[in-house]
Amino acid sequence: MTLSLWRWAHLVLALLASTFILIASLTGIILGIDAALSRLDAIQSDHLDQITLAEALPVFREAFPEITEISVENGERVLVKGLDAEWNELAAYVDPSTGEILGEPVQESSFIQWVTAFHRSLFLKSTGRLMIGAGALLLIMIAISGIFLVIQRQNGIIHFFSKIPKEGKHQYYHVELGRWTLVPILVLALSGTYLFLDGFNIFPATPMLEFPEEISEEESEFLDPEEFPAFQEIYLSDLQKVEFPFAPDPNEFFKLTSKNSQQLINQFSGAVIQNVDTPTIAQLKELNLVLHTGKTSWVWVLILTLASANILYFIYSGIVIWRKRTRTKIKNIITPDQAEIVLIVGTENGSTLGFASAIHRQLLANGTASYLCEGNAYQHFHKANQILVFTATHGQGEAPANASKLLALIHQTQQPKDTQFSVIGFGSKSYPDYCAFAVEVDRTMTELPWFQQAVSLHTVNDKNAVEFTDWVKAFNHQSGFTLATTPAVYAAKPTKLKTLKVVEKVFEESDQTFLLTLKVNGIAKFTSGDLLAIYPANDERERLYSIGKCKGKIQLVVKLHPGGFGSGFLNNLEVGDQVKARIIANQSFHLPKKAKSVAMIANGTGIAPFLGMIQQNGSSKHLYVGFRTETTMTQRYTRQISAFQPKSSNHLSHWAFSRQESYTHPYVMDLIQRDSEFFAQLLAEDGVVMICGSLAMQRNVEAKLDEICLAHHKKGLSHFKAKGQVLVDCY
Repeated sequence: MTLSLWRWAHLVLALLASTFILIASLTGIILGIDAALSRLDAIQSDHLDQITLAEALPVFREAFPEITEISVENGERVLVKGLDAEWNELAAYVDPSTGEILGEPVQESSFIQWVTAFHRSLFLKSTGRLMIGAGALLLIMIAISGIFLVIQRQNGIIHFFSKIPKEGKHQYYHVELGRWTLVPILVLALSGTYLFLDGFNIFPATPMLEFPEEISEEESEFLDPEEFPAFQEIYLSDLQKVEFPFAPDPNEFFKLTSKNSQQLINQFSGAVIQNVDTPTIAQLKELNLVLHTGKTSWVWVLILTLASANILYFIYSGIVIWRKRTRTKIKNIITPDQAEIVLIVGTENGSTLGFASAIHRQLLANGTASYLCEGNAYQHFHKANQILVFTATHGQGEAPANASKLLALIHQTQQPKDTQFSVIGFGSKSYPDYCAFAVEVDRTMTELPWFQQAVSLHTVNDKNAVEFTDWVKAFNHQSGFTLATTPAVYAAKPTKLKTLKVVEKVFEESDQTFLLTLKVNGIAKFTSGDLLAIYPANDERERLYSIGKCKGKIQLVVKLHPGGFGSGFLNNLEVGDQVKARIIANQSFHLPKKAKSVAMIANGTGIAPFLGMIQQNGSSKHLYVGFRTETTMTQRYTRQISAFQPKSSNHLSHWAFSRQESYTHPYVMDLIQRDSEFFAQLLAEDGVVMICGSLAMQRNVEAKLDEICLAHHKKGLSHFKAKGQVLVDCY
């Protein structure tokens, strides 16, 4: 199935099921939260897998003069029902080891009972259950189509969890959250569908115990229940329920239900009168009930609750994505037969259409007969002198949805006159098939005799307006047009920027480095290792700087480059100035919470995030940092680190200065080589290495670490990278 068919299937199924899925998700979240909270206070008994029913009976009898039923809930607590000394009904959880009464069962609140009924049937009985069941069945297909969409987007299942580029906030999180929760959602849908089908008796009924013909008391030998072989052989962890006989009558029996069978047991002799094995279908029902409710594990309850919450976000983000793809309509004031220049667009989310529309509007304003259409609307253009193809690439080098027929149409449709063409490809270099469909279109048109290439293939990475204007300039030169070459004309301006105020600035003249401290106006969540995006020219051009969070403020360490676009802009700021910027969460470079030990390696301005991470609690931290010379700025770093880093062998800073002869280890690599035993042990004990700074430094450091790993562990650094023990943010 092609990418477009999977996408349409995903959309149509979602629209059909959205109402019922919305109801099921909202009620599921409430039930999940209630289940999680109830498990926090849940009574549990230990070692039920080591205590037989025969061993527990005398203990229970001390707590209950008369027992009518014993049941084990979720394999973790024992509920005993019976009568007290005054013949009043009593039910309590009892510790089978001590006989201590641990508590009484708590009735579900009327609200939870109401939500449960609404979740199952919408208060419409069989009709409602049918609706909810149909929604669950559709959710299965939605989850499956979503999984295939992610597989195609990521170029195969082996890259399912590889990094994905951000192509809009909602689209990014729709995919990112989806690939982490699609499996739990699929489990929810499958188990819910099974329980729905079971409720309509689709599956074979569980065989029932049949009471035998009357048995006379004389035929039975007498044993205490503790001596019954059946009671001695079953552990409480395997027991579900045992019902006691109502009266001392040979025709009244113990009815024992375990995970694998049901038994009728003579109350006097302990003989098994009848045994019925629990069929697989009944065990499957119990499994699906556990999977759907999470009643045996608070971890699974939490996962299911989060999955239900994500379903709500998927509905919202899916609508946003769908509206974005459909809201931009192509408008023409001429017919295809009148067009002198034809613009063909292949787009998936509308961004490519934005670039083509900007060119289309300018051509019309210049009095040129311009016609704009989707790739699948390609046809004969009788007066066209030029055809410009603007196309994105999706999946594994596939065409976007609205240009899936373009290659076939180009082959089949010979233009009435010789026509010049130019192809502009849009994509992201994060994918291996970067602009592959545009390359294929360009190759196809080049091979056809009725086309002549006017401008060579141009590609645009991540909607970069500067790269797009390179094509505009080439097109102007070839055609004689004077289309705008200012990137701002074609760029989508950044939105939701934060206002930051400069509260401190320190400049080091010797190496042209400065430290900038910024306070965010309003509320903003960020941490060390996140990125600050600035827009010096108030257009789409973006520059990123690594954040160090120090005393709740953003701290940047910046190298001033001659004519630097971003560094020059920041250097011109003074204390009290304000700047608009965007904070970008950089989850892949946060201080690991679970690692016992972290080695931070940096050079130059790469020290910025580590200045903040030093202040965070948790892992023992070992800083390895290199500069050219010792300056007042490096001394400032030393003081700042010393103020927060404990003076112990578990928290150390190691400095290298490459242009000061007094240092025995002038480079960071020398420090790493010196402490090779430490790095080998750190990685062996699941510690983490973090690297921030220049790409050249990163390559050298990784080469040195690779040598150490091979020497000590017979495994390369790639082994530890795959385990997430090497985090990198280099530039």
